[in-house]
Amino acid sequence: MFELAPEEIDALRSLEEALWREETRFDRAWMRAVLAPDFFEFGRSGRIYQLEDTLAVERQPIRVVLPLPAFRARLIASEVAQVTYDSAVTSDGVVQHAHRSSIWSRCNGSWQLRFHQGTPFGGGT
Repeated sequence: MFELAPEEIDALRSLEEALWREETRFDRAWMRAVLAPDFFEFGRSGRIYQLEDTLAVERQPIRVVLPLPAFRARLIASEVAQVTYDSAVTSDGVVQHAHRSSIWSRCNGSWQLRFHQGTPFGGGT
C-alpha cells in the first residue's frame, strides 16, 4: 500500500492553498510550473476549464476559508496523489460550498496538478 509522508501531505496542502491565494493564483509563471500541460478542471459551475482557460482568468479577490476544511491527501499510485477538501468561498456576499478533489503527479521531484473538480453542496453537508 502506498502512503504519503507527513511532509508530502504538508507540501500538497501548501500547493492547494496557494491556488486559493491571489498572489500565487494569478502569477502565470507559478501557475505554469504547478499545472501539468494536460491539466483540466470540472468547475463548481459545471464548466470545463483547460489549462489556457485557467491561466486566462482575470485577477480578482479570493475570499476563501483557509486552512482548507476537511483536507485529506492519499497516494493512489506511487507517484500520484489525490487531495480532497471542502471549500467555502464568499462571492457577492454569498458563501458557496463545494467538495473538491485534485489529482497531483510527482514530476522530477515536484508535484504538478493534473485534474481538479469542484462539486457544490449545501453548507452543512
